[in-house]
Amino acid sequence: MATVKEDQHINSWINLPSVSMSIKALFTGYILVVGIGLLMAGAQIILTHGMADGKLGVSVDDIVYSYYGNRSGSKLEAKLNGSMKDKATTQENIKIIKWITNGSDEHTWNESISPIVQNKCARCHTSIPSLPNITQYKVIKELAEVDLGADVTSLTRISHIHLFGIAFIFFFVGFIFSFAVGFNKWVKAILIFTPFAFLLIDVSAWWLTRLDPAFAWLVIIGGFGYTLASTIMLTTSLYQMWIMPCRKKICDENAWSD
Repeated sequence: MATVKEDQHINSWINLPSVSMSIKALFTGYILVVGIGLLMAGAQIILTHGMADGKLGVSVDDIVYSYYGNRSGSKLEAKLNGSMKDKATTQENIKIIKWITNGSDEHTWNESISPIVQNKCARCHTSIPSLPNITQYKVIKELAEVDLGADVTSLTRISHIHLFGIAFIFFFVGFIFSFAVGFNKWVKAILIFTPFAFLLIDVSAWWLTRLDPAFAWLVIIGGFGYTLASTIMLTTSLYQMWIMPCRKKICDENAWSD
């Protein structure tokens, strides 16, 4: 068993400024990919949830429409007025919305709505597994009903994917940051734990918002919290691996020249 003195000796050389070049390359490659992944995730949220109210940018209304639903109308109508607005002409969108308002009957679907969907929507909705196949009347009929928000099945699937997948990302981000120097041990521990805490808040808020739109703020707070904590750890790690050693070398050379 290692003594306290041995543990202190180990901690004195396992730190970001002094790790080997190969370890720096490994950590840097991971940080860059994760950083770009976080940016892409942000862009995806803006282009999907962020257009739920028909306006670009994530707002409380976007969160409410995504999880609680727009209970004054259907999910299909919300999409036609939001993120899918530019996929068809204004006249075609109005025609589909009128069909929804009039009860979305199958006869009108076969005569005039299905051709529009086949021409403007089928390419994506029949080839991307995550999108509903709205070329089928039964599927689009369900989407034309009053929007009650995210259903339990899809919310369960998305929740477990996020909890497992993102937790792995935060684990390795925290692992790299654990070798940072110059931090109080409690500050470092809190920073490492913070993304996990906010991830739990974020996912829990999806379910709570589905029941009550007042919880929509928690979704925004959760996402902002783990993004900020991760950004601090990622940028700090890069700084201590590549910039800090150079600054220390310059300082040491200046000290010798004095």
